[in-house]
Amino acid sequence: MKIIKLNATESTNSFLKNLSQSSNLENHTVVVSEKQTNGRGQQDQKWLSEPFKNLTFSVFNSFDTLKIEHQKHLNFAVSIAIYNVLSNKKIAKLSIKWPNDIMSANKKICGILIENTFAGSKIKKTVVGIGLNVNQTEFPKSIKNVTSLKLETNTDHNLTALLKEILKEIQTQILKLENNRFKSLEEKYVSVLYKKDIPSMFKNSNGLLFLGIITGISKTGNLLIQLENNSIKEFGIKEVLFL
Repeated sequence: MKIIKLNATESTNSFLKNLSQSSNLENHTVVVSEKQTNGRGQQDQKWLSEPFKNLTFSVFNSFDTLKIEHQKHLNFAVSIAIYNVLSNKKIAKLSIKWPNDIMSANKKICGILIENTFAGSKIKKTVVGIGLNVNQTEFPKSIKNVTSLKLETNTDHNLTALLKEILKEIQTQILKLENNRFKSLEEKYVSVLYKKDIPSMFKNSNGLLFLGIITGISKTGNLLIQLENNSIKEFGIKEVLFL
């Protein structure tokens, strides 16, 4: 595993993607930056992180046989890796919010951005960006419902040691993916899914509020929600908002 350390960059994902296009990268190459000036999250949202207090890094992986139909299992593997490491830190009420935010109760502690490159019916390359709130204790007022390891454990954490722990666990879960252990990955992911089996309010893409119960994940990786009439509807990432 090659680790590239940067003092600052706009986005570790963008840096690593550009690097993968201009050179033949070693599998599991990692780019970690002390400071991101334009960090990216899901749906073009910005990821704001205080320099020198958190982990902002990206991991490159290439695959030989991983089919596009198993894209959701790649998401499961990465999310489970972060979940497992944080679970060992005794973070309270830990869960995975679909598709891949890590939550402590109702507060976000980690965001994941996965960007894949396809060839035919297969996923050839992926760049996994991870932003984990570690030792930051104060956040901008514009950011709501966030937390950090320090806020949850009242302890400072060594960033280098934590990074190594996470990278090792990501490799462990990716190996399960490459060994076609799709069922076990999905079972684990669904078992720790945020608000699963709990009646909750949502907003659809038309701005309409509705009550539903998360029941699982569809074959294509979308969220399955049981509606008040007991029918189950499938929602894509831009089609539903948690309230």
